[in-house]
Amino acid sequence: MPLDAQTQAVVDSIAASGEPPMHKLSVAEARQAQLKAVAAMGGKPETVGHSEDRELPGPQGTIPVRIYSPKGKGPFPLLVFFHGGGWVIGDLDSHDVLCRRLTNAAGCVTVAVHYRLAPEHTFPAGLEDCYAATQWVAAHAATINGDATRIAVGGDSAGGNLATAVALMARDRGGPTFVYQLLIYPTTDYYLPGTRSFVENAEGYFLTRDGIIWFWNHYVQRGADAKHPYASPLRAPDLSGLPPALMQTVEFDPLRDEGEQYVARLREAGVPVAHTRYNQTIHAFVLLAGVIDQAKTAIAECAAGLRAAFGK
Repeated sequence: MPLDAQTQAVVDSIAASGEPPMHKLSVAEARQAQLKAVAAMGGKPETVGHSEDRELPGPQGTIPVRIYSPKGKGPFPLLVFFHGGGWVIGDLDSHDVLCRRLTNAAGCVTVAVHYRLAPEHTFPAGLEDCYAATQWVAAHAATINGDATRIAVGGDSAGGNLATAVALMARDRGGPTFVYQLLIYPTTDYYLPGTRSFVENAEGYFLTRDGIIWFWNHYVQRGADAKHPYASPLRAPDLSGLPPALMQTVEFDPLRDEGEQYVARLREAGVPVAHTRYNQTIHAFVLLAGVIDQAKTAIAECAAGLRAAFGK
């Protein structure tokens, strides 16, 4: 199937802009380009009950977070959310609209984490920040009107990679315990040129083959790091004991097949997984809810999955 009309319009506008592709930009330019695109196409930020920026203690220095609370009394379930951007770009502002939508639709406190980015801080620095922030949320849930017995981790793209890696770390290190992992078109393996989606969607659909290689080359410094299960969770020898998951993949995305391979691995390990492939659209579409209606559908699915996992 071709791209849907709304997604095609986005792809056409990117092509007509004359902007260089991501892998030909400097890191600073790439960060600004993402913020500009989300501001133009992300949609209007929803009002939540309360939001505030804080800094949490981290492995090296502090970790900036933004805490969103829904309207109501609480205590509320908790979503610890890690933004996407190839571990190189993205911040609390790039995912503000998405986190506000999830907070309201799922009725949860969302703690958005701005971990250390590559290439200034390579693997596993950002991941350790994500784990430390999640530990803080579990230990201090009551101070942010949260319920420590109902914590989910989630993220989009590289943030989805970090979410499932944090779930692996929590299993291996003895906690915290999560009720759910929200995986929005995550990268699950060091780039796999052998997958059908990596070949067929290498060019022309926003996230490109060269862009993926650019991100990975910034994130990992050694080949051994790229193969580590916390960087490439698809390579983990054992995925048992992880929390139930929602996996969203995208038809015209180089990462589609590795995400769907991860679904199969999780199911083989006995982990309950719901999976939806969003057809006729592109990687990062969930951030473009102002112009792509399928993004609203995907966010609603995320919220429904979270509400079911949270229970009460």
